[in-house]
Amino acid sequence: MELLSNFKEIKLDHPVDIIIGQIRDLIISGELQAGDKLPPERKLSERLGISRNYVREAIKKLEFYGIVKTHPQSGTIIAGLGITALEGLITDVLKMEGSDFHSLIETRLILEVQTAKLAAKRRTNKDIEALQEALGLYESKVKSGEQAIDEDLLFHIKIAEASKNNVLKSLMLIVTPDILIHFTKHNVCGGGKPFGALQEHKEILSHIINQDSAKAEEAMIDHLSDIIAKK
Repeated sequence: MELLSNFKEIKLDHPVDIIIGQIRDLIISGELQAGDKLPPERKLSERLGISRNYVREAIKKLEFYGIVKTHPQSGTIIAGLGITALEGLITDVLKMEGSDFHSLIETRLILEVQTAKLAAKRRTNKDIEALQEALGLYESKVKSGEQAIDEDLLFHIKIAEASKNNVLKSLMLIVTPDILIHFTKHNVCGGGKPFGALQEHKEILSHIINQDSAKAEEAMIDHLSDIIAKK
């Protein structure tokens, strides 16, 4: 047993991380520069010999972190950040696990509570409509028994938008997707949790509508109590 403890688990790179790593190498070498357009998903998947879903997930992750921008008419473009900044950011994306992941959770808690408080103070009628629509999409997925990762994220991002603080929203876009994917992968929200989360979403929204920032903050803390326990 003592000898066995000297061996370390072998972790094989996920196809998504390999794609991101290749893009990083092309940026560092100068073959990809700010403003350059990536090949279409179909051509990339054919070239790499992998499923198009992996390519789409890699691009989506890079887009969340602001490394690429996708435009309906012109495709996926490398962002206008400096090479050093891009290299460091992509490296951080690939290494975001373990203790770093716990730091992500702590950061999300801080951000979510603040966005809920500010949203209750600053929300407009248009924000309420957007939140109600996002909640409806989440509720539909939950009641059909499907995973609702994107819909969950959308609801929280709409709260951030209602806060009228674009920096908070940008930070939310950075930290939240990986957390939601991790929790789904490890079934943190399994069992009846999605239905409980649905009711918690409704409570948060009601306090935002009523512009009660104290109760909105309290409801968000309660909503994230499972995350606190899992830290």
